[in-house]
Amino acid sequence: MPKLDLEAIPQTNKTGYPLQYAGEVQKCMYRRLAPAGGISDFGASHVVLKPGAWSSQRHWHEGEDEFLVMVAGEAVLIDDSDRTPLIPGDCAVFPKGDGNGHHVVNESAHDCVFVVVGGPGDRDCHYPDIDLHLSAGQGFRRKDGSSF
Repeated sequence: MPKLDLEAIPQTNKTGYPLQYAGEVQKCMYRRLAPAGGISDFGASHVVLKPGAWSSQRHWHEGEDEFLVMVAGEAVLIDDSDRTPLIPGDCAVFPKGDGNGHHVVNESAHDCVFVVVGGPGDRDCHYPDIDLHLSAGQGFRRKDGSSF
């Protein structure tokens, strides 16, 4: 059946970030929708941000487009140029290679929910605010290439 049962898909807050960069995302809960639906050409996640949570460290992808749809609650999209409120029905796009570091922050007192769609697997990802780079095939490294 094409309809996914969200409750049957495990929800986690697992992150691969080194410990010093993981604190802000501990209250970001997500479900990986694509694998649960048998999809492998792109990734899709159902994300719940608890009050105060960040979706990720501010980042941008070299080879992965991202598309976000706000489902419930409210949050703030923070990128290189601005802070933009997001409410249900709002969409945000992040073209691959654009260099615009972004993330979503829940500054409200209630949970917010969004769905994000992007490319599959690990691809090069840059984190402009911190000493972190995700390198395809090598995982998280410092910007000078050294490991954690």
